[in-house]
Amino acid sequence: MKRIFTISAMIFLLGSSLSAQELGIRFGVGTGGNVAVDGVFGIGDWSRIHGDVTFGNGVGIDLLWNFVYKQLGEEAFNWYAGVGPFFWIGDPFGLGVAGEIGIEYQFKFPISLSLDWRPSFRIIENTDFDFGGFGLNIRYVF
Repeated sequence: MKRIFTISAMIFLLGSSLSAQELGIRFGVGTGGNVAVDGVFGIGDWSRIHGDVTFGNGVGIDLLWNFVYKQLGEEAFNWYAGVGPFFWIGDPFGLGVAGEIGIEYQFKFPISLSLDWRPSFRIIENTDFDFGGFGLNIRYVF
């Protein structure tokens, strides 16, 4: 468990220090809480890493690879879809896989606003599927 947390934290910090593109806050259902620090890190023209960290009675980490990130029409709208692991370091420990699909609007000034849905499948400590996970993201674009 300690090793998984250390590896995921290193990936999150390395990605944020190398190519941070957007940083902000996420409101809505997520791993461990309803408010998270939210970041998006580009890894190509049309793919990215979307990470969230929540704090409460433990620490929740979502690290999703948005393998689809495409423009929607002529406006500043983009849509995205992805998948990746989530961790809950608390009591009980949680590990699973989350999916994500969402839409994002980038304003002419350096702010982006997005709405997404994150169903999740928890594997460890308990095994269950959660259909919830809607969130509103407000981020500063670097």
